[in-house]
Amino acid sequence: MAHVRGGGEMGRYWYEDGRLLNKKKTFTDFIAAAEHLIAEKYTSSDKLIISGGSAGGLLVGAVANMRPDLCRVVVAEMPFVDLMNTMLDPSLPLTVIEYEEWGNPNEEEYFNYMLSYSPYDNVGAKVYPHILITTSLNDTRVQFWEPAKWTAKLRANNSGDNAAIFKITMEAGHGGVSGRYERLREYAFEYAFLLDVLGIKN
Repeated sequence: MAHVRGGGEMGRYWYEDGRLLNKKKTFTDFIAAAEHLIAEKYTSSDKLIISGGSAGGLLVGAVANMRPDLCRVVVAEMPFVDLMNTMLDPSLPLTVIEYEEWGNPNEEEYFNYMLSYSPYDNVGAKVYPHILITTSLNDTRVQFWEPAKWTAKLRANNSGDNAAIFKITMEAGHGGVSGRYERLREYAFEYAFLLDVLGIKN
């Protein structure tokens, strides 16, 4: 398990060294961990799947922009990807309290740094991996329009032919669907997508 900076697993310093103006270390740590797995032949870039939800969706979205060649598939669940528009809107419930993590974009230094890695704002003309993006209509933490806009921008800019699939659940919240069997159906959908992309039939 790779403990990228921004988490608290390695102590307070490790956390402090991965937030605010150090946030990009989270992404480069993640890339380094994936490169190590490939170098040690645990996997290869054409078989690697990366996944993240909420702020973890920002992580995999940023990595997809920085290193689209790193993996075969990205799974982004309820991804926080429209960093600038969200963090510049103090009327949203989590914006102001999240300044401690990301920075206050009303200050020029933080604005420029956040803009440099915001997944939505850094989509460009490149060959992206296959991307499965899921969201919920009633998500109060990451509103559904963030991943919807991101999907549209990915489709418009992707210079390859890999899929950018957008799946919205109408009755779920930030934690996804409730109920044992509904959750299993969600897992089954994701696994079916991954198995299909990887060409695994049996």
